[in-house]
Amino acid sequence: MSFKLRNPGRISFGKFSLQWLAICGSLLLFTVSAVGQGLPEGFVYVDEHIPNMVVELRYYSKDNFMGRPAKGYRSPRCILTEEATNALKKVQEELEKFGLGIKIFDAYRPQRAVNHFVQWAKDLSDTLMKAKYYPEVEKRGLFKKGYIADKSSHSRGSTVDLTLVNKAPGEKPQELDMGTGFDFFSPQSWPTYLLISAQARAHRMLLQRIMVENGFTPYFAEWWHFTLKNEPFPDQYFDFPIQ
Repeated sequence: MSFKLRNPGRISFGKFSLQWLAICGSLLLFTVSAVGQGLPEGFVYVDEHIPNMVVELRYYSKDNFMGRPAKGYRSPRCILTEEATNALKKVQEELEKFGLGIKIFDAYRPQRAVNHFVQWAKDLSDTLMKAKYYPEVEKRGLFKKGYIADKSSHSRGSTVDLTLVNKAPGEKPQELDMGTGFDFFSPQSWPTYLLISAQARAHRMLLQRIMVENGFTPYFAEWWHFTLKNEPFPDQYFDFPIQ
């Protein structure tokens, strides 16, 4: 194997140059990093693309209708498809012009978490969080009324649950009044529900408008729930854990 200096800044070992080895090394590191993240092709960590958003994954915590973390939520990180993330980034950028921003409660949801919800709903004796999340409906009626189902659009990776926050400089972001909290099982959570304050109605309308304008479709029963209209995996439900 020969060694000689051919030109400044480039050292060659026979037909293989250090320049080529450096390129290969960079590609290898990129590949290892992507594999290390454990995300299927087409999925990304949203915070890496929208660093200024607020995230509070409720199913990673105990503050949800079950009162315990959902299976598959091993990290409080938000995951979505690339397409949904790009659309959501536009939403955030537009809101920031007015001192506002987004706060995400849930995004990609593993199928195992959905199965956990179903299992919980069948245990009629467990009503730990009824007063906060479903005071108006009996637990036995959660399936019939559509609050719990064995499949969720969240598992396809392009659905997000979110609200708006006020991002005043130097202050902690505060949620805007939406009339109800996240995951409140009631007609009061319908985007079209009128018996809330005028301010809350205006906030819901703003959220609906900006999400629709950026390619999302709202859900008639939850003011916080939106699915990317042209989602890349419309028929595929994923189960990889959030970690």
